[in-house]
Amino acid sequence: MLELFICSLLTVFPDFLYRRFVQGKRLGQEINFFSVWYELRWGITMCIVLTVSLITVIFYFHPATRQVGSYFRTMTILSERGGRVAEVHVKNNQHVEAGDILFRLDDSSQKAAVETARTKVAEIEASLRLAAADLKAAEAGIVQAQAVLTQATEDLDRNLELRRRGSSAVRETEIERLENLVARRQGELEAAQARESSVRENIAVYIPAQRASAEAALHQAKVELAKSTVVAGVSGRVEQFGLQVGDIVNPILRPAGILVPDTFVDQERFVAGFGQITANVIKPGMYAEIGCLSKPFTIIPMIVVEVQDVIPAGQIRPTDVLRDPQDNARPGTLTVFLEPLYEGQADDIPPGSSCLANAYTNNHDRLSDPDLGLGTWIALHVVDTVGLVHALLLRLQMLLMPVQTLVFTGH
Repeated sequence: MLELFICSLLTVFPDFLYRRFVQGKRLGQEINFFSVWYELRWGITMCIVLTVSLITVIFYFHPATRQVGSYFRTMTILSERGGRVAEVHVKNNQHVEAGDILFRLDDSSQKAAVETARTKVAEIEASLRLAAADLKAAEAGIVQAQAVLTQATEDLDRNLELRRRGSSAVRETEIERLENLVARRQGELEAAQARESSVRENIAVYIPAQRASAEAALHQAKVELAKSTVVAGVSGRVEQFGLQVGDIVNPILRPAGILVPDTFVDQERFVAGFGQITANVIKPGMYAEIGCLSKPFTIIPMIVVEVQDVIPAGQIRPTDVLRDPQDNARPGTLTVFLEPLYEGQADDIPPGSSCLANAYTNNHDRLSDPDLGLGTWIALHVVDTVGLVHALLLRLQMLLMPVQTLVFTGH
């Protein structure tokens, strides 16, 4: 409407003045409701053409959008295992710090598992002490077997020496008996040494392996017990938290609530979705303006800091069905990131607010080029000038927004 009014001042109105004061045609006589098209046909035609051209230039070189907002991160409050709630330590809308306990699940079975694992560790520690005692007994058995073997060997050597000297006091049966006794004592010594080696192997390898396994089982049981306590990973505010003692919590099907972290709220950055036709116009460094429903009558100057180089509508996920482009529900928008031109101007805008935005093409640098042609110089001046119309439209929208929202929609 504003564009049409401006264009009519340059076309229809001068045409009317010419007809009225130059040709002498009178309003209500020659120029009336029925003859207005014929009398003002040149002005009306030029007004329509100029209005369409003006709107095209404005919205192409100075694009606008209603899809603007500041996004923030939320975290789902989930337990690492399912179970029944035993204790609730926070309330809905309460601010919590990182590490604060939110709620506890029933942990009787986990405590029993920890106690069982701890008992197993104690049992293995006791078996280690018993193995130390067995080692002493095995060492004593070696000493005893060595002594008996030494005595039997000496008896055999003495009898063999007597036989060598030709003594009649030595009998062959006695020598055979002593030889068999020495062989038996030697076997007993080797058996004692094997027992001692086995006990040492148990102490050095087998029992430590059992203890490591039991300690790992104890650690696992403690980890499972720790999963019963759900704590806040970051500082933030608890929302939609209606958990009560006795409720069943499932990490997949039933979360406990939502945590809005303090550190994941970026009030200095807004995300706008412009039409794809503006992809060649909007560039980082362009100036922009936004107005938000949560802060009426206020225009905040912005600057384009980043333009996403992909259109979200083209995103695909591998499936067993080929994607048909005609199945795209919407063409998708160009995602543009805006930040306030001056620090702190957007601090009082709540995250998630719905806003309007205008981006403005600036040809100041190109106009300073001395080699610029006259036609291009005029066209660039026109493009920069019509941006004023769009800025005025945004201000009118912000003035009418409270009336439109409160009176006509009732929200």
